[in-house]
Amino acid sequence: ATWTVVWTDLLTACDLYRAKAYRVDPVPNVADQYFAYIAYDIDLFEEGSIANLTASIIGNVFGFKAVKALRLEDMRMPVAYLKTFQGPATGLIVERERMDKFGRPFLGATVKPKLGLSGKNYGRVVYEGLKGGLDFLKDDENINSQPFMRWRERYLYSMEGVNKASAAAGEIKGHYLNVTAATMEDMYERAEFSKVVGSIICMIDLVIGYTAIQSMAIWARK
Repeated sequence: ATWTVVWTDLLTACDLYRAKAYRVDPVPNVADQYFAYIAYDIDLFEEGSIANLTASIIGNVFGFKAVKALRLEDMRMPVAYLKTFQGPATGLIVERERMDKFGRPFLGATVKPKLGLSGKNYGRVVYEGLKGGLDFLKDDENINSQPFMRWRERYLYSMEGVNKASAAAGEIKGHYLNVTAATMEDMYERAEFSKVVGSIICMIDLVIGYTAIQSMAIWARK
């Protein structure tokens, strides 16, 4: 139906809102493949919505049967549109101030083995790593709330390790607690608990989706 001419086209500024392929270049040394440069009017996008951006640029176009194969190479966005997104809440400078580490790279690692440790042993690894010189450790993306170690148990033992290592080293230490879960309600609960037990940072996995990532970023600002 996308290619069907309908009378409702006359009710909109179709010439303005249509995508415009303003340049097509052949791929060097490859037959029957091309770079297509396509421009969209800024009014086609909801302000500050990553989900709408990806649905408009990626979702719809990649479903066209008329296109045998398609790959997104690059996106360029006007400053006026970029300014509708909040961006990072702080930045590297604030992170260094919170960690009180300057003039050198941060030294971090991921807890290994990533699966199978009990909560108590997991906390011990956190303590030993931070005491040994690491600035911070992080949960692996696979660690959520499995039978061998539920999330509350992991949070409590991890923060116990952080606090003990900070006291022993006389430095600020940290651990990225993974709050990724099946639902937004579960993620909010875990993030709130991580704050209660003293963590100033948490982490989420990209697989939760753009809307969930944006929702967690807004929650964290509060």
